[in-house]
Amino acid sequence: MNDNRVFELRVYTANEGKLEALKARFRDHTTTLFNKHHMEAIGYWSPQDPDKAKDMFIYILAHPSRADAEKNWNAFKVDPAWISVKAASEKNGALAKTVESTFMEPVAFSPMK
Repeated sequence: MNDNRVFELRVYTANEGKLEALKARFRDHTTTLFNKHHMEAIGYWSPQDPDKAKDMFIYILAHPSRADAEKNWNAFKVDPAWISVKAASEKNGALAKTVESTFMEPVAFSPMK
């Protein structure tokens, strides 16, 4: 077990009419690129609340450490495959209007570490 493992909660608010395209980009491309860059996708969620479900997409990544998260995100952002996928998926406008990121560490009694 890695005592430095951190989790990253990411919450996207999609631009109007872009939520399904955002989900498709994750399904078809982004998860594979996360794996390539040593970022473990723990899961993806949609809110049950109808008001939030219309434009919110949530996921959690695991990183070996906070330093690794920064290094891996930096490599991900300049990966030519990501640049191409992002450009193609946003040819008719950006998919997300906001992205929130929160790094978390498990508490002592957490079943997931």
